[in-house]
Amino acid sequence: MLVVSDASEPPFPGEPTVITIGAYDGIHLGHQAVISEVRAQAEARGARSAVVTFDRHPADIVRPESAPRLITDHDQRLEMFERMGLDVAVVLPFDEAQSQEPALSFIERVLVKCLDTKLIVVGVDFHFGRNREGNVALLREIGVTYGFEVAPLVLVPRHDGISEPVSSTAIRRALAGGNVELASAMLGRPFEARGVVVQGDQRGRLLGFPTANVEVPNRVCLPADGVYAGWFERPNGDVHPCAINLGRRPTFYEHADSSLLEAHLIDFQGDLYGERAQVRFAHFLRSERKFDGIDALVSQLKSDVENARELLGA
Repeated sequence: MLVVSDASEPPFPGEPTVITIGAYDGIHLGHQAVISEVRAQAEARGARSAVVTFDRHPADIVRPESAPRLITDHDQRLEMFERMGLDVAVVLPFDEAQSQEPALSFIERVLVKCLDTKLIVVGVDFHFGRNREGNVALLREIGVTYGFEVAPLVLVPRHDGISEPVSSTAIRRALAGGNVELASAMLGRPFEARGVVVQGDQRGRLLGFPTANVEVPNRVCLPADGVYAGWFERPNGDVHPCAINLGRRPTFYEHADSSLLEAHLIDFQGDLYGERAQVRFAHFLRSERKFDGIDALVSQLKSDVENARELLGA
């Protein structure tokens, strides 16, 4: 997949394109349905397939005080776009100037001149441009002039009895409640956090449960504090079952500044420091709590690891 950040040069000169546009945070089941339709329509028309997205979440600029934490970081999004078979990802810098660009100007500059767009596939609730003035109706109106069509797709429903569509907001809400199973169901894959394994206080090793302390960027959304069963992937592709503690370790710290992600790799011995880790959350085990002493904590850790082992079939 080609990745470009400059819309002034067409990535495929003289070739028509079927596109979609959006922040695509999470690339959940709804996003995947749109991208699959882009691929299918591009193949049917003998055109290129593309996604137009941004180098950061637009809310970081438009409303920084309430900008959401990211479900997928930049690298994850690009990996998934490529895995889904798109020909090009146009990743535009999103700054104050971009946030003020009128919808018509954006269409002419990016969709027409850069991509020679013939079809735009989006969700029925799609909005874009300055003050979210662009929508499906506007795209259809302008498409008559510039020769492109618009295919709005019905939003993908949730399958847990809740009458709302799959959305990044719903996924963040599930994670905030520790419901990683529901978040993963809406994502169509286990929720994953990435970061570098850093030196910790090595207390887990002293307790007989060494952990990899994974430093996750602050901009990334994490589940609620608690203990989870999941999977730990190393850079070489090795995947290990693990028990994950996400929290502020109240047994040892009265007031920790932030939550720490610690993964105990089951039946593993080795040095992980400095490695980039991919930690996938599979099951919620219990909430974080303060223990009366070390013995009570160790007993609970043994139970957590065995529960994780059983749930993961490890």
